[in-house]
This record gives sequence, C-alpha cells and structure tokens, in this order.
Amino acid sequence: MPASELGGAAPHEIVERALALSRTDGCVVIADEESNANLRWAGNALTTNGVTRSRTLTVIATVDGREGTSSGVVSREAVTPDALESLVRAAEAAARGAGPAEDAQPLVQPYGPASADFTAAPATTDVTVFEAFAPALGESFARTRKNGRLLYGFANHSVTSSYLGSSTGLRLRHDQPTGTVELNAKTGDLSASAWAGAATRDFTDVDPAALEEQLSQRLGWAERRIDLPAGRYETLLPPSALADLMIYLTWSASGRDAAEGQTVFSKAGGQTRLGERLSELPLTLRSDPGYPGLEAAPFVLAHSSGGDTSAFDNGLPIEPTDWIRNGELANLSTTRHSAGLTGLPVRPGQDNLVMDTGGTASLEEMVARTEHGLLLTCLWYIREVDPATLLLTGLTRDGVYLVENGEVTGAVNNFRFNESPVDLLGRITEAGRTEPCLPREWSDYFTRSAMPPVRVPDFHMSSVSQAS
Repeated sequence: MPASELGGAAPHEIVERALALSRTDGCVVIADEESNANLRWAGNALTTNGVTRSRTLTVIATVDGREGTSSGVVSREAVTPDALESLVRAAEAAARGAGPAEDAQPLVQPYGPASADFTAAPATTDVTVFEAFAPALGESFARTRKNGRLLYGFANHSVTSSYLGSSTGLRLRHDQPTGTVELNAKTGDLSASAWAGAATRDFTDVDPAALEEQLSQRLGWAERRIDLPAGRYETLLPPSALADLMIYLTWSASGRDAAEGQTVFSKAGGQTRLGERLSELPLTLRSDPGYPGLEAAPFVLAHSSGGDTSAFDNGLPIEPTDWIRNGELANLSTTRHSAGLTGLPVRPGQDNLVMDTGGTASLEEMVARTEHGLLLTCLWYIREVDPATLLLTGLTRDGVYLVENGEVTGAVNNFRFNESPVDLLGRITEAGRTEPCLPREWSDYFTRSAMPPVRVPDFHMSSVSQAS
C-alpha cells in the first residue's frame, strides 16, 4: 500500500489537521513516512526479502504558564484520521501535567518559504533498488561456492520522508534515503571469517564483486595463523574502524556537559577545551548537511528533548560545522537552551560526519609502507569506560592481520582494545585519503560517514580475545 494512502490521508494533510486540532499555546507536528526494502542471504543463497511501509506521527504540544513553558510529546504509529484527535489531546494533556521544561524556547519562526514539495507524496523505495545489485550478488554466490567458501549478509534500503509543521507557520520536508550492505565471508569449515560493508543512497555505487574480492583476499591471508600477546602495536585503522571511534567522540561532544566539568572536553573553572590542539595533523572533523553523497536533514528534526536535542528547536536550520578544525577543537554541540547556558554558539547535532587531513594515500599504500604492524578490519562492542578521558573499550572482529615489510603475512588473534578517540587523535602519525565508509558498530544508528585510513604507532591491545 503506498505510504500516501496510509490512514486515508496524505502526510501533509495529517500535519495540517493535527495543527488545526491544537488548543495549546504552541504545537509542532512531525509525520515520518518510511518505506523499506531488504535482502538477506546465508550460505551462498538468498533467504528472505521484503518491503514494508510505515507512518509515525509525533505531536509536541507546549503550554505557557507563570513559571515557564511546559511540553508534552506523544508519538504513535499508523495513525488514522479518526485517531488523530486523541493523539493531539494526549500530547496536550502531557504538557499540562508536566512542570516547566528546562529547555523551553520560543518555537522556531519561519525563516524562508515552505518546502516546495511539502504537499507532494512521500518518496518511496522497493525491491527495484536492487535491480543491478541482486544479479551481481548472485554471481558472487557462484564464485564463492566454487571456492568452497560461504557468503552471508544483508542489504537494506529505506527512504524516510519527514513532514514538519508548526503553529508558528513552519512547513518543512526532508527525504532521507539510507542504504547499507554488509557481507561476511567464511571458510567452509567456519574457521575464519572476513567482513566488508558499504553505505549508499541508492545502491548504484555498490559493487558486490569488489567487496567479494576484498573478502577473498582476507580469507587468503587467514590461511596462515599467528598468535600474538596483548600490547601496544603499530596499527592501521581502516575508515570503518576510525568512523566508529569518531562518531562516539562527536556523540560525547556536548557543550553543556563540557562546561559542567563532566567530559573529556571540560577544563577547570567551568571552561571548555575549545581552541585546544588535539592533533598535530591538519585534521578537520566536520558535519555538513549538503556533503555530496552523505546529504542529511538541513534542519532540526527532534522527536523529543534530551541530552543535546530539544523539541523546541524543531525546524532550526543546520549549517556546516567544523567540530575539529586544523587539529584544534572548534565547536561543541548545543541546543538554543544549552548555548544560552554556556555562552557557546548554537550548534545542533547532525547526521553525517567527515574527517579530512588532506592525505592521498590508499590503505594499500599505507600497508606497503609498514615494516611491522597490525591491520584491523573493524571494531565491535564498543563501550565507554571513563567519560573524563573518553576511554573506550571494545573488540576487534573478522580479521586482524600481521603486516611485515610492506606485506600482509597472516591473520592474528583478536584483541580487546582500550583507547580514547580524543587521545588517539594526538597520536596519529599518518592519515590517508578520505572515502565514504560504513561504521560497523553504529550502523544501526549512523551510516553517513567518510573517513581516511590512519596509522597509530601504539594502539593499545589490552588483552587477547577469543571472539571470532
């Protein structure tokens, strides 16, 4: 069933009806229409595929009082026109029953014309998005089977059309395509495995044969096995592994928490480390809603308040932001409320992340320049140990390889690592060419990233792991 027919009304009409039903001082309505197509495979054969459609409607009601403005947020799925009023009333009741909201701000006023496509039907996806990908995957199954190996994995593509309307007159829309593919190749006896993944907007730029070739090479490296003890090793981190660490860094870069002395970005006396050099490399870590291939929402879409998000900021425009600029900490994330508390500029969180150092080397070229070190595939099960230093722990997975005299000579055991991504920035001695990548650990939450491979002379492998 087309998303525009869900509930018998188009999403923009649902937004307008909800706003018309509002009886409180302020109201924001977000209609998210999502379509999803997916493929799954195991043992060199497709196992399932499917297409789904869904609608989620979020109503944010605000009530002005003598002590401040309160808010109530209610979200429901598959809302029909008949159920719309009960949803609006539930949000209003929640607002009236709540105390003043700490993050209360005036709702965002229109700062430009309504989105030109606000009244258009939502964008959708279906299995035709895999039109070129699926046959190529089938050819990979045949080659992998012939080599006595097994291929597992999944491909997923979703498109979410978000319609945002407010009682102040905002009428904004954003269409967000999100695609991921993950491949896991195993030897016939399941003694070795290798992983590769990619993020995409439409699957036209995903080459299963290239991913399969990469996996085949890694399984070939794993024919020789070497046991190594825990310790500090010169280590090459591919873009995927670096992305997982840098995403956690930006998630932890709260301006308010830093000003309150709670994070690695804090400094004594209620100050922050803004302006402090974190890397000697000309390293820039930035978010940009318009970054080619990683396009994300150019305005705030906040379905609730919490941390460094505020429902009151819905519709606020998002500008390109350097979090780290030429090696120096340049910005921390803030809402309008936390910016007012800290004196920092308003810097909403964003849905993509790019690191660039100006490097041009490929990961293969960096391997060729390595006398003795480790080459990681990806990181897994990352958890925070100490917020004061942003010390993280986690596991390596699906291939750690020994590099000797510029060549990969075998696979080594997995490790548990202990590293702070902030400290790591100061120890990177080489960074290569920035390229789009899929962060494996956080791919359920964050897919739009581009990172370089990097060389760390003393990456801390704290213990040997039995994980495969």
